[in-house]
Amino acid sequence: MKKKSKKKNKNFWIVIIIISIYLSYKYLDSKDLKLDNKEIIDLIVNQSFKEESIIDTLVYKNKNPIKLLNKTYQEVVEDTTNSSPVIYLYNSHPTEEYKSSNIGEFYINPTVIMNNYILEDIFNKRGYKTLVEEKSVKEILNKNNWNYASSYKASRILIEDAKKNNPSLKYYIDLHRDSLDKSKTTTTINGKDYAKIIFLLGLENSNYKENLEFINKINDKMNAYYPGLSKGIYKKEGPGVNGVYNQDFSNRLILVEMGGYENTTTEVLNSAIAFSKCFLEVVDEENS
Repeated sequence: MKKKSKKKNKNFWIVIIIISIYLSYKYLDSKDLKLDNKEIIDLIVNQSFKEESIIDTLVYKNKNPIKLLNKTYQEVVEDTTNSSPVIYLYNSHPTEEYKSSNIGEFYINPTVIMNNYILEDIFNKRGYKTLVEEKSVKEILNKNNWNYASSYKASRILIEDAKKNNPSLKYYIDLHRDSLDKSKTTTTINGKDYAKIIFLLGLENSNYKENLEFINKINDKMNAYYPGLSKGIYKKEGPGVNGVYNQDFSNRLILVEMGGYENTTTEVLNSAIAFSKCFLEVVDEENS
C-alpha cells in the first residue's frame, strides 16, 4: 500500500509541475491566473521546435488538468519514436528543492527532478532520444543503509543499469541546484531573470581532461549567448571532497547545478532552455 501511494504521489507531482509551467495562457486567463513569462511559454509551445511533444499533448489535447491527474505520467507521455536513447538525465540529489509557489489551487514544491522533464522534452524534439531516470536514489540509500554522503555511490548503480539496458547512451547529465541564496544564484539578461548555472568537475578520475574539454565548449557558448548566466567550472579534488562525481564512468558525464533554493520555476525554466541550446549545439557539432 505504501509503495502504491508513493508512486501515486510521484505521478501527481510530475503532472502538476508540467501543468503549472506549460499550460497555455488561454486556459490560464479563463481561470484568472497569471504567469510571469508569456514569452517562455510561447517559445516552448509554439516556436522552440516544430515537432509535436509532451507539451503539445498537455496543452492542446488535455485542456482539463484535473483529468490529467487520473492518468499516470507514462500514459500522458506516449513515446512515438523507435530510436534508442543517447542522453541520460538523472539526479544524485533528487530532493534538492526550488522555491515553492501556488498556481491557482495547486501548491507546488518543485525539486531538481523538474529539470529532467524540461530538458527531456527539448532534447527529444531536437531528435536526441532522451532517457529520464525514474528509479529512486533515496530507495537505494535506504535499502543499503547508506547515508546521504553515499548518494553518488547510489546513483552510480542507476547509471550502470541504464547503460546496461541502453548501450546507445552517450551523454549523461546529473542535475543539481546550488545551496547559495538568490543574490548569488540569479541574473538578469535582456530583461529576463535566470537561475545561474555552474558546472562541477571532479579532477580525481581519468576522464577529467576530456570532460573538461566538453564542458568548456558548452560554457563558452553560454558565455557568448547568455553573458553572466554561467558561474564557470568548479574543479574539485583533494581530501574531504568527492573528486570524481561518477565522471570516471564516461568522458561525457557532466554535473550541472542550475539555480538555488530560492529560484522560481520560471527562472529555472529560462536557464534550462538556455543550457539546452548551448548543450545541443556542442552535441550537434560532435555528431555532424
